[in-house]
Amino acid sequence: MDTITSVEQLEAIYDKPRPASLDKEASIITDEYRQLIEASPFMALATVGPGGMDCSPRGDKPAVVHVVDESTLHLPDRRGNNRLDSLRNIVADGRVALLFLIPGVAECLRVNGSAVLRIDPDLLNSYAVDGKPPASVVEITPHVVYFQCARAIKRSELWNPAQHRERGDLPSPGQIVSVLTDGAFDGESYDAALQERQAKTLY
Repeated sequence: MDTITSVEQLEAIYDKPRPASLDKEASIITDEYRQLIEASPFMALATVGPGGMDCSPRGDKPAVVHVVDESTLHLPDRRGNNRLDSLRNIVADGRVALLFLIPGVAECLRVNGSAVLRIDPDLLNSYAVDGKPPASVVEITPHVVYFQCARAIKRSELWNPAQHRERGDLPSPGQIVSVLTDGAFDGESYDAALQERQAKTLY
């Protein structure tokens, strides 16, 4: 099997990028990019650390990430599974990549930058929901900001309701953990309580 082992080989089999693919890059959050971020309730956060890479979903309303100014983004860290994979990585290596999705919109937005974790009490309280502040806020400094063309979303038909799957057609969280623990985990009880438990612990 042929394997690409150099950038020269890679570039030889692809066309050069069109000018617009490069012209769309910004080093700050422009007003247009701010509008896309503020319309996005969902974002995938990629990090890297001593143990390797991680990519985790983040979601919130009215927007998952808050634009403080053209060079600062805030991501309140809402309740989750407390694995802390992304946050451990950020403490060790601040490089991050963000991919924003907007329901019904085919273009994505990408932000590459650096991040730190902030725990200033006033800052945490400013992002409280129902009186519950986040445990920390990821403060992101963007280095490169650009939109991703619509082809991936169009090919996947991600926003096409006719392509949506029924949840019951796929393994449930409880079933997955039960299999991985050779039946020691009570997956049925876990699944039965999951929706109510998540509803009570969103924030």
